[in-house]
Amino acid sequence: MTIHDMPKGRTDGAVRFVVNGKTVNLTLDHRVTLLDALREHIGLTGSKKGCDHGQCGACTVMVNGRRINSCLSLAVMHEGDEITTIEGIGTPDALDPMQDAFIRHDGYQCGYCTPGQICSAKAVLEEIRQGIPSHVTADLDHVTFSDAEVRERMSGNLCRCGAYSNMLNAIREVEAGK
Repeated sequence: MTIHDMPKGRTDGAVRFVVNGKTVNLTLDHRVTLLDALREHIGLTGSKKGCDHGQCGACTVMVNGRRINSCLSLAVMHEGDEITTIEGIGTPDALDPMQDAFIRHDGYQCGYCTPGQICSAKAVLEEIRQGIPSHVTADLDHVTFSDAEVRERMSGNLCRCGAYSNMLNAIREVEAGK
């Protein structure tokens, strides 16, 4: 059922997506953001509501392998999509290499932005591997890993503690380990 098929006056409907490998079926108001669906309806509170305007990146998740600000996206727009949150990246007993590197390099400090930073960092490395250019890419035919590429691509994720150099060191380490 699409929003155009809804009976007049009705604002809710069914949506199905895969979150961290598990199929989720919800009935939601069509105005519910993906972030609120994850946090309030599924109970995955790792993604944070920072600014709620797409300016801080604390809500970053991956949808079909691409990073998005989940506060700017309606849940119903993701029918059938595969969504990965910080909870789907690693566990305390089996950390993802990016999580491990963030810990070793103290790339988290207060930790509020960390889930979004890690989701974004993982997606950034994949973007570079796929050759997707950024605003600082010098050669559009050959995208290479560089500090400038990482800084540009991570610029949508803010850290009030200022742990940027530590995060860059963590991302650099993960890239070197491939």
